[in-house]
Parts: sequence; C-alpha cells; structure tokens
Amino acid sequence: MDQGPINKLWLFSRRTNRPSDFDDILESLESLESGGRRIIANLPGLGKLGPGVFALAGLLLWLASGSYQVDQASQAIVRIFGIPQAPVGAGLHWRLPAPIGEVDVVKIREVKNLELGFRTTEAGAQTQTQPVPVEALMITGDTNIVDVEMIVQYRIKDILTYLFNVADPGVRARPAADRPDGRTLTDATEAALRQVVGSRTLNDILTVERAAIEGATLELLQQLLDAYGTGLHIERVQLQIVKPPREVEAAFLDVVSAREEKERMINQARAYEADIIPKAQGEAQQMLSEAQGFRRARVSQAEGDSARFLSVLKEYQQAKGVTRTRLHLEAMEAVLPNIQKYIVAATGGGSLVQVLPLQATQVDLAPPAPQPARPAPPVAVVPPPPQPPRPAATPPATAR
Repeated sequence: MDQGPINKLWLFSRRTNRPSDFDDILESLESLESGGRRIIANLPGLGKLGPGVFALAGLLLWLASGSYQVDQASQAIVRIFGIPQAPVGAGLHWRLPAPIGEVDVVKIREVKNLELGFRTTEAGAQTQTQPVPVEALMITGDTNIVDVEMIVQYRIKDILTYLFNVADPGVRARPAADRPDGRTLTDATEAALRQVVGSRTLNDILTVERAAIEGATLELLQQLLDAYGTGLHIERVQLQIVKPPREVEAAFLDVVSAREEKERMINQARAYEADIIPKAQGEAQQMLSEAQGFRRARVSQAEGDSARFLSVLKEYQQAKGVTRTRLHLEAMEAVLPNIQKYIVAATGGGSLVQVLPLQATQVDLAPPAPQPARPAPPVAVVPPPPQPPRPAATPPATAR
C-alpha cells in the first residue's frame, strides 16, 4: 500500500533519526546574514550593493550544494519534496538542494554480516565473542535443546524497497549509529532457523545435517525477506557452533564418543569381513576345483578299467584257455621281477624244506641303514644233496 510522500518522508526521518536539513540551512543563512551585515557595516561603499551581492552568492552556494558523488559500489535515491525518484548509478550528479531535494546514497554491493546467537565484542587478531542465549537456544524435533550460532551474509538488491518499505531491514553498520538496529532481518533469521532446527533430530543436527540446515535456512529466510519487501538478498548462511547446552554438554560428549567408538568397531568388523570372505571363497573354489579334478580322474580311470575288463572278457569268452594262460603269464611278468626267487631242483628229492633263508634273516635283524639302489637280486640256485639213484622216474621241477 502506498504511504504517500508525507508518510514516506516522515518514515525516513524516523529511521535516520537525524535533524532536518532545512534547519541546518536556516542556521547557515542566519550566520551568513549576520556576517554579511558586519562586513557591510565596515565597508561603506558597499552599503547599497551589499545585500544583492550576498543574496546572489547565497543562491549560488545553495545551488552548488545540490551536487553529489556516487561511487561504483553504491546507488543513490533522490527525494523531491519527500517523493523518491528513480535510482541513480555511479558518477557525479546534481539534484535540487535541500529542503526541496534530498539524496540517500547506499552501498548496494557491500556484503554485510548478521550474527545470530552471539555478538563480536572485539574484532581483530584475537576475536572475542559474547553468547546471546535468548537467540541461540532452540528446541529440536525430538524435544531436545541445542545451542546454535550462525552468521548470515547479505547485501542490498533493491534500494527503493530497502529504504522505504521496512523501517529496519538490515543491521546497523558499526560504528555508525545513524540507523536503528535491524530487527526485521534478525527476527526473520531466527524464525527461519528455529523452523529448520525444529524439524530435525538432535543427532542429525550435531553430525550429518549441517549443510542441509544451512541450505534450508537460506531458502526459507529469502522467502520471508521477499514477502516482507525488505530489498535484501541473502548471499550465504553459515553455522558457527552447534552444540548441546553447557549444563549437559559433558553427557552429550560421552554419547558422541560412544557413538564414534561404535562406528569404529563396525568399520573394523566390515574390514575383517571384506578381508576374510574373499579368502574363504577362494579356498572353497580351490577345493571344489580339486574335487572336480579328482572326480574326473577317478571316473576316467574307472571307465578305462571297465573298458579293459570288457575287452579281456570278450577275448576270454572266445578262447578261455589261451586267455587264462596269457593273463597268468602277464601277472607273473609283473610280479616276479620285483621279488627274490629261489629255484629248487626236484632232482634227488629236493623240497622247500631244504631252503634256509639266511640272507633274509640277516636283513631283518640288521639295523636299518640307507643304501643306494641296487639291481634285482640274482636267482639263487640251491643244488640238492647227493642221493643214491632211484629206479623210479622223478617228477618235473617246480618254479617258486
């Protein structure tokens, strides 16, 4: 709603809290007039021309006071009889002097800071701050209390709405005291932050939700300032300290330490799991491969034995006698080269009772000793003892 020129002029005078420029001009003119009268009194020749000259000089000085300079980081608003005109950019400009016209120069590119929950008492190398509990203490979504300190960086984006829509849109610039403290921005920031904190649990606020809280607060705060028409733009919202209240801080630190210890043990268990499971899987795969190889070998061997047996059976069925003799001879060829053999001649009534295996007995009684490999033992031929000749025929010799 348009407040009108008179109301806007009164609002700006109330916000600036400074005397009217018209009063200053009247005082200057009165001083100039009194000084001019004294000079005219001392110079009799100028008695008639003196008032006109000084009136012209005063007019020129009054018109010259209408010039003003705007730097690159600022904008200016000229008010003619209290009615604001279009914004003026950087450069040297002129407007109707006071009390007809007035100019307000505002730095629109300067980024200012708002401190919420604390105040900086001494800036410099050793910055000192003072907490403000009435702003910092907030209730979380799980009905806990948390201490939050935050800095808001903002700048002016619309000089008209900044100067004439809200009485105190931003914080006052330190150390100047010509503008009141910006309660509108402070209250809007506190309201936005309390709403965001109230929708989250204490655990999330203290650990993983800092970035999310900053983003949500910036978005909500900008919506509030646009709805109020403050002409401010929020550049950045940064949380400084997020901690439990001092009375229960020790207990919360114990909880945080326990939670960190829990996470550490979980990470160690996961690392052990990631190390042992691949090894076990590899060993299991190796055992399966070995078992499958052993299975294939045994199956192949069994199939070969079965095929060989079937072929022998076929030959045996065709010629049983020949096949039996061949199998016996093949078995003897495989067995006899690896054993010690004794041949006892049947001539003269020889028998196995006459064989005394002294060599085998000595070998059994001798202590074991490593010996190099030697060829198969020779065939021992034991002659029979002399016997008288018998008329009967002797049986053939037997090989053992």
